[in-house]
Amino acid sequence: MKSICLIFLLGSLILLSSVFLMGCAQGDEQPAESANPTGEYVYAGTFEGEGSEGLYVFELNREDFSLHHIQTVADRTGPNFQAIHPDKQYLYSVGDDPFNENEPFGTLSAYQINQENGMLELINEQSVQGRNTAHVSVDPMGEFVYVSNYTEGNVVMFRVLDGGGISEAIDSQQHEGSSINENRQNGPHVHQAVPSADGRFLYVSDLGIDKIMIYEIDREDGKLVSAATPWFESEPGSGPRHMALHPSGEFAYSNEELTVTVTALAVDEQTGALSQIQRLSMLPEGVERENSMSGADIHVSPDGEFLYASVRGENLLAVYEIDQTTGQLTLVEHVSTEGGHPRNFMVDEKGDFVIVANRDSDHIVVFDRNSETGGLTFTGTEAEVPVAVCVTQLILD
Repeated sequence: MKSICLIFLLGSLILLSSVFLMGCAQGDEQPAESANPTGEYVYAGTFEGEGSEGLYVFELNREDFSLHHIQTVADRTGPNFQAIHPDKQYLYSVGDDPFNENEPFGTLSAYQINQENGMLELINEQSVQGRNTAHVSVDPMGEFVYVSNYTEGNVVMFRVLDGGGISEAIDSQQHEGSSINENRQNGPHVHQAVPSADGRFLYVSDLGIDKIMIYEIDREDGKLVSAATPWFESEPGSGPRHMALHPSGEFAYSNEELTVTVTALAVDEQTGALSQIQRLSMLPEGVERENSMSGADIHVSPDGEFLYASVRGENLLAVYEIDQTTGQLTLVEHVSTEGGHPRNFMVDEKGDFVIVANRDSDHIVVFDRNSETGGLTFTGTEAEVPVAVCVTQLILD
């Protein structure tokens, strides 16, 4: 009898061991929270496509630039762009996944950020009130969220609720017009809305009408009001896509998609008006623009000394030094993005590195940044992100 019990016990232990080992093997395929969180995180948005599962969350180790995948948020397919609330408690994500079966437009999702590990938990969602949503941004005062809808040609305003959720849309501005590129500019195509540092103005880049529209924010009523100078008109056919403001508030820089050019702008801090300082090709000398080449993203370093702009097709970052008195640009270098279609990138808020999202190479890659020269060096660090579209940084205190 004892022998039978012993055999039964041994068999049970073997079975339990097998189940445990199988569970471990399966668990290895899933992201796991770090035992010693660094407090630094990178969120990578994606388009819907082969292998894409949603919004990817990585923990960043600043010492060696390594990225550790800790979560995949699969609430929505194709959650492309994100923005983080200034108090670092909430993240907002947009995508074309229909809000519901009765709503043809995409979805704006609000997430609570776990302050211990950077992971996300859904708070609520709203319709973006437009098609092919291209961008989301947050008011520096934390009161509003702005969504740019490319195909609809509108910018939509939402209020941030107590607890970080978002209201239904409280205002929108529908753009009108067209420009000279018949294939790409047969109507308005809002690509990005960037608030000024003080939250008084909103700059909305419209690729379809070759204008950066300028709105004042009516905080009391929650409205977008045309500024005294309601727009800056770019060169015909240029297609302003993304814009970056200088930390001083005196200058701004526009990445023009269709002509692969960057325009330096002076900012009137009282009225919000823009005026052109300089316009340059973003391509290397001797390289002629082809239809496969297009401008994409643009950012200023946190010290305001350098400008970075991405070019798809040539798959590079153009690096410029900024004259602090005039705002003019001087080319420093062109750097390969180590992948195809650098749709978006981010500059570390401490200035140590740059991370690029290469859509067609299904990854994000890390570059070491020389704060003295502005130069970039590929670190060899990359993380698999299918159909990578956007990278957003969070540093928790």
